[in-house]
Amino acid sequence: MKNFSESFMKFVFFVAACVSIFSVALICLFLFANGIPAIGEIGVFKFLLGTSWKPSNGLYGIFPMIIGSIYVTAGAIIVGVPVGILCAIFMARFCPEKLYKFLKPAVELLAGIPSIVYGFFGLVVIVPVVQDLFGTSGKGILTASLLLGIMILPTIISVSESSIRAVPESYYEGALALGDTHEMSVMRAVVPAAKSGILAGIILGVGRAIGETMAVIIVAGNQAIIPDSILSGVRTMTANIVMEMGYATDLHRQALIATGVVLFVFILIINMSFSLLKRREN
Repeated sequence: MKNFSESFMKFVFFVAACVSIFSVALICLFLFANGIPAIGEIGVFKFLLGTSWKPSNGLYGIFPMIIGSIYVTAGAIIVGVPVGILCAIFMARFCPEKLYKFLKPAVELLAGIPSIVYGFFGLVVIVPVVQDLFGTSGKGILTASLLLGIMILPTIISVSESSIRAVPESYYEGALALGDTHEMSVMRAVVPAAKSGILAGIILGVGRAIGETMAVIIVAGNQAIIPDSILSGVRTMTANIVMEMGYATDLHRQALIATGVVLFVFILIINMSFSLLKRREN
């Protein structure tokens, strides 16, 4: 009976893995089958490096959207990654138990808030602040970066905290035995040992930042132009797809799907870059 149960569960796990792989393969097949022909018809360089997105005139250049996605994601990394890692270190090694009981559920609550709610928060809180400080419309790269930086915090904090807690206590005790203080032991021994898990949290956070749509649409300004400052309005690739897919037809629709292909490749490149970085450090 025991052997049958083990064999049955192995089969269930195998089927689940196959379904996951098949789903990813099906998504890739759909994207590339519909997007690659459009890129070929428009022209690779005209599509990727074109600076004008005017479907009514037959212009399908997504370079401004590529730049917008890169700027907004980079800004979110600058805002969210340091805060997230430091918060994870505090929660894992410095936070009093009474405070932790409130702080941990608060972080988990942040992860469950819908992106549209984050967007409204950015619209009524962050946008007016940027307007008052800089005298602009308030919608642009800076606002979107701040909002995305907040949105990726739960992912980075949760994964990083779990990784730090998974480090054997002997690392910390050994550092103390060598004369380090509590703070030095954590920063010099525990955190470096957890860098693989922390890097995984950063990758997940970056993936959410570059793939976020609704919140960015509300606060980014949605201007399909190459920005000239962090206060300029931008349109990301995801926002471009969502805003126009509802009424797009023929080549216009295929160009939007091709934009999804470019976004997919971007995420692959980011993941591969982090993986290579982790291997080099190891």
